[in-house]
Amino acid sequence: MKWFQETLYEHHAQALSIGAVLHQGRTAFQDVLIFENALFGKVLVLDGVVQLTERDNHIYHEMIAHVPLMAHGAARDVLIIGGGDGGTLKEVLKHPVERAVMVEIDGEVIALSRRHLPAVSDGAFDDPRASVLVMDGTRYIAETGDKFDVIIIDSTDPQGPGEPLFTPAFYAACRARLRPGGMIAVQSGAPFFQPEELETVCGRLSGSFAGVRPFLAPVPTYAGGMLALVAAGDSRDALRPPREVLQARFQPLEGRTRYYTPEVHRAAFTLAPSFEPAFLREDPASEGLLKTGS
Repeated sequence: MKWFQETLYEHHAQALSIGAVLHQGRTAFQDVLIFENALFGKVLVLDGVVQLTERDNHIYHEMIAHVPLMAHGAARDVLIIGGGDGGTLKEVLKHPVERAVMVEIDGEVIALSRRHLPAVSDGAFDDPRASVLVMDGTRYIAETGDKFDVIIIDSTDPQGPGEPLFTPAFYAACRARLRPGGMIAVQSGAPFFQPEELETVCGRLSGSFAGVRPFLAPVPTYAGGMLALVAAGDSRDALRPPREVLQARFQPLEGRTRYYTPEVHRAAFTLAPSFEPAFLREDPASEGLLKTGS
């Protein structure tokens, strides 16, 4: 039996058996491997790091999309930076948005995902509300005059093509492209193995947003089984609305999500002390905000 071994971390690795290789090659930006696994289905790997599997990608995509969209409650225009597999675009389009712009630097990832992983996007690329641009996300943010209600940074880790999407300057540029009350959500790695990345992302976002809150999603094929995400907006309370508000907003999506619910939304912001970034522990204004029931 052949095995793929991910070695993102120096002293830890995970391995997935390879049933069949569907694609292996290099784009202009990164190495791409797509293979079948008996447990997780098709697996997408970029630069040696698992990005998604058919079996558990919905957890990540639902949480990075529905948390900011449900917190906002009235988004008309949504921008996705990255997300070439189309999974986040699919989740965004479950909402009554007028327009979803997806900006992906690597057009080959889009093409390969549509060919080999069509269930992940499930027709989202053909939705008339979707606009897909193949270009550098930092350049798009710098050049566009458009405004958005929600911006989602669905990027790889801060290395290679994803590195410019984690800078203070980029977050400030994103803030300028948001309408009043706008929100942003970004992925921030595996918190057990990358606590410094979560700390850095939260700190950099706090330079442009008054409210910054990390939240968690359990994704089995990410190292340690836990993914950290960060939401930011005008206030921390706005990112975690009351249960009754979320339940009312969720009614049109009832039965259309496999992981996200209003209860999961609120619970995801309840962090163990070991996962709380230092700036939250040290900020008196954050006291109690990450505790159950707040």
